[in-house]
Amino acid sequence: MAKKKQGNTVELVTELVKPIVENMGLTLWDVRFVKEGANWYLRIFIDKDSGVTIEDCEAVTRAIDKPLDDLDPIEQNYCLEVSSPGIERELTKDEHFDAFLSAPVMVKTIRPDENGDREFKGTLIAHTKDDITLALESGEQKVINKKDTVYIKLDDFNI
Repeated sequence: MAKKKQGNTVELVTELVKPIVENMGLTLWDVRFVKEGANWYLRIFIDKDSGVTIEDCEAVTRAIDKPLDDLDPIEQNYCLEVSSPGIERELTKDEHFDAFLSAPVMVKTIRPDENGDREFKGTLIAHTKDDITLALESGEQKVINKKDTVYIKLDDFNI
């Protein structure tokens, strides 16, 4: 039986794997623990300037497997996935927004705005804890609350 752990699963896993990933010359982009259908997935997203290879993913998987088993932060069965965040990476943390200020992004909102639009493309020109500001192709600026978004991703076609 799994031991009862204190804290959030993602936080515990992040604390465990971040130093391991960084010691391998990589950056920990994100950690997600999600349920899809009947299955649970622990997704570790890694990054590096020259691009992530399959060998990087395999090396990280081998390096974190035993420490994860020893920590035992997850009670149910799950599938471990280690991958790159991809070219259309999702921006979710302050450091992501900081790193990609002035970059082209795609945003999809949960509900349509006053014009009936839910999808926006523009340049990320500012962000706060709660909002992002885009410079749209039309020249206008649009402020969007992060909580109202399905995703905020890099627009790889315009990078």
